[in-house]
Amino acid sequence: MGLVQHFSAYSNWRSAVSEHLLTLHDWLVANELGDAQSDLRIQQLLERLREDKLIIAFVAEFSRGKSELINAIFFGDYGNRILPSTAGRTTMCPTELLYDAGRPPAIELLPIETRSSNASVTEFKRFPEEWRIVKLDTDSAEAMHAALSRVGEQKRVAQELADALGFAIDPVGKEGLKPDAEGLVEIPCWRHAVINFAHPLLEQGLVILDTPGLNAIGAEPELTLSQLPNAHAILFILAADTGVTQSDLAVWRDHVNGARTRQKGRIAVLNKIDGLWDGIRSEAEIESEIARQVQTTAQILELDAGHVYPVSAQKGLLAKISRDDALLERSRLLRLEQALTAELIPAKQEIVCDNTESEAADLVARTRALLETRRGGVAEQLAELSDLRGKNQSVIEYMMRKVKSEKDEFERGLQRYYAVRSVFSQLTNNLYSHLGMDALREETRRTREAMLKARFSKNLRDAMRSYFRHVRANLGKSAGEIAEITRMMGAMYERFSTEHGMKLAAPAPFSLLRYEKEIDRLEEGFNAHFNTLLNMVTHAKHGLTQRFFETVATQVRRTFELINRDADHWLRAVMAPLETQVREYQLQLKRRLESVKRIHQATDTLEDRVRELAQMKAALETQLAELNGIAAALRETLHAEAREGAVAAAA
Repeated sequence: MGLVQHFSAYSNWRSAVSEHLLTLHDWLVANELGDAQSDLRIQQLLERLREDKLIIAFVAEFSRGKSELINAIFFGDYGNRILPSTAGRTTMCPTELLYDAGRPPAIELLPIETRSSNASVTEFKRFPEEWRIVKLDTDSAEAMHAALSRVGEQKRVAQELADALGFAIDPVGKEGLKPDAEGLVEIPCWRHAVINFAHPLLEQGLVILDTPGLNAIGAEPELTLSQLPNAHAILFILAADTGVTQSDLAVWRDHVNGARTRQKGRIAVLNKIDGLWDGIRSEAEIESEIARQVQTTAQILELDAGHVYPVSAQKGLLAKISRDDALLERSRLLRLEQALTAELIPAKQEIVCDNTESEAADLVARTRALLETRRGGVAEQLAELSDLRGKNQSVIEYMMRKVKSEKDEFERGLQRYYAVRSVFSQLTNNLYSHLGMDALREETRRTREAMLKARFSKNLRDAMRSYFRHVRANLGKSAGEIAEITRMMGAMYERFSTEHGMKLAAPAPFSLLRYEKEIDRLEEGFNAHFNTLLNMVTHAKHGLTQRFFETVATQVRRTFELINRDADHWLRAVMAPLETQVREYQLQLKRRLESVKRIHQATDTLEDRVRELAQMKAALETQLAELNGIAAALRETLHAEAREGAVAAAA
C-alpha cells in the first residue's frame, strides 16, 4: 500500500473517530447529561479532526525537479502533470496546494509588490481583495495546466525596485539576480500562490508546499520561521548528477535544518538518477555510483544515510501514467513513498490520537463521576428509606433532622466554595493580564518603533532582545498564576471530596512549556538569519530585518492566541467538575429532604418511594454501562486503527 492509500486510510480513521465522538455527543444530549461546555469541547474536537492537515514541503534550489516529484508522488494517477514541470525555473514563489470546500477552484496570487509593506503573507490572507484570482477549469487537463503555469510568471524591473523588494543583485549572477544588457533584472510576478482544487488527497486534508530557490526563500521570512518548521515532512531535493552544491548546502543549513531540532521528517531526495542510465555502464556500476552519491550526500548534510533516497521523478511519473510496473520499480519512487508513509502518517496519527483521547477521556470521566455521584446519592436514600420500614414516627423525625444537619453543614462549605470562586476569578484576571493581547500589541508597537529608529545592527538586536525578554517575562508570570490556581483548586477538590464524599480527581495540569519552546524557536530563527542579513546592503538589510520582525511578531501573536484559547479551556475544565458536583450534591440533599418530609407526612408513600429509588438506581447503572461502552469503542478505534496503520506502514 503506497502513500496515497495510507493517507486515505488515515482519513477514514479520522472519520471513524468523528463518528464515535458524535455518538458520545448524541448520547449525552439524549440522557440530559450534556451542558454548554461539553457541547463546545466535542464540537472543537470534531472541528480539529475535520480541519486536520498533513503538510509536506518540497524544498530545493532551481531545476532540481521539485514540481515533477510532486506530480509523480501525488498526481500520477491523474493521468497528466498537474504542476508545470519544464526545463529552467518553474516555481517562482511559494505555492500551496490544498482544498477548501467553501471556495471555488482557483489560483490565488499575491503580487510581489506587497513585499514593499512589512505585512506577512498570513496577514494578507485576511484581505482577499489583495489577491489576483485565476479560475480553474478542473474538467480540462490542458486548461488546468495553462492556468497553473501562471505561478511561474516573471517580469523585468529596475534593479532599485528589485532591491527594495528584497532581491539580492549580483553583476556576476552567483550571489543574486544578474542584470541584463539594459540593466534590468527578472523577478517573480507573485509573492505567494494558493491553488485550491478538489483532488482526492487534498480533500482529505493534505497540503503540499512547493517552494522556490534560495533567493526567494531568503527574502520571505515566513517560509523560514513558520511554514517550513510547521511542516510535518520536508523533502529536500538534489540532483543525482551534481550532488550537494554550495547553493544546495546554503538552503539546507539556513532554511531546512538550521535549528537541528530534529531529523525526523527531514528527507533528502537525489532526483534524476535516470541520467545515469546511459546504456554504457552496467547495472552494477550504476548501483555503485548511486550508493556513492547517497553516502556523500549523507555526510555533507550530516544526515543518516537511511534518510537519503535516490529516485527518478520523471520516470516514476511516466510509469504511473503508463502503468509500467518495471519502470516504476527502477525509478525507486515507491521506496520514497514507503519512507514517507512509515515516518509521516503514524507520527501524525499518534499526535491526533493522543490529543483526542485526552480530551474525550476527561469528558467521559466528568460524566462518569456525575453518574456515580447520582447513583451513590440514590443508593444512600434507598438504604435510609429501606431502614425506615416498620419504624415509628420518631425515627423518621430523626432522619429529617439528620438530613437538615447535613444540608446546613454543606451550606457552610458553600461559603468556602464561593470564596474560592472569588479568588479564582481574581487569579484568572491576573493570568489574562499577562497573556492579554493588548499588552502584546503594545510591546510589538514599541519594538517596531525602536527598529525603525535604529541606525546600527546592535540597535536592531537590542530591540529584538528586549521584545523576547518581555514575552518571556509574561509567560513566566503566567506560569506562576497557573501554579497558584492549580494549588488552590487541588486543595478545594480534596476538601470537598473528604468532607462531602464527592468524586473529584486532582485538577488537570496545564503547562506553558510548549509555548515557551515555540518562542525559543522563533528567537533562534531570527538570530540565525540576522547574521545572514548583515551581508546585505544597509537599506535592504534594514527593510528585510523589519519584515523578519513582522513575521516573528505575527507568529508570537498566533502563539499567544493559542495560549489564550488553551488557558480558557483549562480554566473552564478545572472549575467545571467542582461546579457540577456541588450542583448535584445540592440536588441530592434537596431530594432526600423532600423524600423524608413526604414520608413524615404520609407513611404509606414509603414503599412507593423505595420502588421509585430502586428504578432510578437501575437506570443510572444502565447509563454508566452505556457510557463505558461508548468510551471503550472510542478508545478501541483510536488505538486499534493507529496500531494497524503503524503495522501496515512498516510492512
